[in-house]
Formats: sequence, C-alpha cells, structure tokens
Amino acid sequence: MEHKEMLYVHPAPVRVWHWINAAGFIALIITGIQIRFAETVNMFSFENAVNIHNYVGFIVIGNFGLWLLFYFGTGKIRIYFPNPRTFLSNVIKQMQYYGYGIFKGDPNPHHMTPENKFNALQQKAYLGLMFLFLPTQMTTGLFLWDIKGFESYITMLGGIKVIDSIHVLLFFFFCAFMIVHAYLATLGATPLAHYKAMFTGYEEPH
Repeated sequence: MEHKEMLYVHPAPVRVWHWINAAGFIALIITGIQIRFAETVNMFSFENAVNIHNYVGFIVIGNFGLWLLFYFGTGKIRIYFPNPRTFLSNVIKQMQYYGYGIFKGDPNPHHMTPENKFNALQQKAYLGLMFLFLPTQMTTGLFLWDIKGFESYITMLGGIKVIDSIHVLLFFFFCAFMIVHAYLATLGATPLAHYKAMFTGYEEPH
C-alpha cells in the first residue's frame, strides 16, 4: 500500500517520544521489580537497580516535558479532549465494538484522522494517564529519590508510607497498562499495523 493511500497521523517527534517512553517504562518496571522484591529477585544488584531506576526516571520526566512542549506548542493537545456532546454515545459504541463487535467482524465505529486520532475510550484513558497517573508517579518518584529534600511535602501528603504506597500501586497499574496497550496495538487493519505506524508515521485505513 502506497503512502498516498495511508494516513500520516504520527509526526516524528511523537514517534521518538513514544519509543523513548516505552523503553523507559520497561526499564523502570524491571528495576522496580528488583528493588521491590530484592529478597527473591536477583537480576542485578540492588544498588545498580536503584541507580538505573533513578537515571531512567529522570529521562522519562524529561521526555514527558518534551511531550508537553510539543502538544501544547502545536495545539495538538486537543486530540486528547473529547467532545462533551458526543462523548457518552461514542464511549458506548466503542465499548460495544470492543466487547463483541470486533469478534463478529463489525467495523470500528471510530475513523482515525490526524485531527481525531483517538477514540472516546482512548481519550478517556490517556487523559487519566498523561495528566494524572504519570505526573503522580513522577512526583512520588522524585520524593522517594530525595526524601530529606522533599520532607516537608512528604509530611504534608501523609508521610513516606503514603508516598511509597501510591508509587507502588501506580507501578502495578503501569505494568498492567503495558500489557493491555501491547494487546490493543494489535487491533489495527492488521495485527502489526499500529506497530509499523509508530515507526513510519503512517496508519493503514481500517
């Protein structure tokens, strides 16, 4: 299929950000498992796990800052915000599609365009992910990185146990997210269409 028959929906900065983020998430999950379960997991030393976790964490934070600059600077941030008038009906249609329509060969109710990249469920999920869960995880990670330096904020938010619990709970959330995300990425025009698109920028019409 020629590029003229395809949709260019993933600009180069978005693709670079996506793969840096994906690699960072995987590294943080692996080192996080080593740190949390140090007595039973022995992939590498605890000290190395902590150092790698910290360095990669700062890379992910910096990468998130670049994501914010790109999307707000270009105005493309609006693709994450659903239309309130059609949001509920679109969510219902998308849930019906994922629940049983896809198994019957029904067409996807959402038609991707560069200006309307995400379906209603994706918009809802990414709003929570990018504007709540990820910032919270990065903030709690910073607090745990320098407990003494952020002591006043930690105390104000309930103490180190609260901060650590939030960080660990979100760690499990992101583990589950990576699995679900990898599966949903196979639901394009072909099982590898969405994966290819994150390298080329071009999406095949569904």
